[in-house]
Amino acid sequence: MRRRTRRSYNSYGTRGPRKIWKVLLGILIVIALIAGWGAWKVFTPYQPDETAAAALAEVADAVKVNEQEHWVGFEPAKRSGAGVILYPGALVKPESYAPLARRLAEKGHHVIIAKMPLNLALISPDLANEVLKAYPKEAFVIGGHSLGGVMAARYAAAHPDQVKGVFFLASYPDNKGNLKDKNLPVISLLGSDDGVVQMENVQSGRTYLPANTLYFTVEGGNHAQFGSYGVPKGDNPAKISAVEQWNQTVTALQDWMKESVDGAPKNQ
Repeated sequence: MRRRTRRSYNSYGTRGPRKIWKVLLGILIVIALIAGWGAWKVFTPYQPDETAAAALAEVADAVKVNEQEHWVGFEPAKRSGAGVILYPGALVKPESYAPLARRLAEKGHHVIIAKMPLNLALISPDLANEVLKAYPKEAFVIGGHSLGGVMAARYAAAHPDQVKGVFFLASYPDNKGNLKDKNLPVISLLGSDDGVVQMENVQSGRTYLPANTLYFTVEGGNHAQFGSYGVPKGDNPAKISAVEQWNQTVTALQDWMKESVDGAPKNQ
């Protein structure tokens, strides 16, 4: 009888498992590539468009753009009223809110747009502490766009003595951001054609707001035009221009601050 050679044994005892491991490794690589691509798609932020870039780059005596590690500041030459801390929406670069921030600064408000880790306010909801430490003699309201507003409300609920008011742009508070008994003035702005914000959350969020909350509808406005970063998936086309939405927003915020917020600097 013919004996099996050592090579024959190897073909059964070694080569088979090696092939299996190679196949498994290939499958794992494919899975990793797909997961990486999916993560890249999910966590790729919305970028500021040309209008936002122009608002950042514009040189004017009335407003100075001051970029720090954790925020982008718009400092008016002559301050009037409270400063504004703005938390960006989820996966939206902070520079995208430059047109709105510049318009507010032109009215005399010192505006700070927070730079969130991974562009998610959920990761660093207390970033406002750094702003307040940097400007201890200034009074600020805090708010945000979309998820940024939810996180800003949580900060205000936990630190009601540190801010002078809260504003929401296409946003709402949750239970952790309950402002009902915090004795803070609040304004909520929503575009009539917003296709992103979930209205059931907006309605349920009202239970966490004080009775004297001011509600303002930007007629014809949508979700994205509070910023300047294109059109996110699911949003409706706006019936007004971005400029008109920014102008309405600035007017509403400024009137609210004049009527409801003490804009005098602290410790003065």
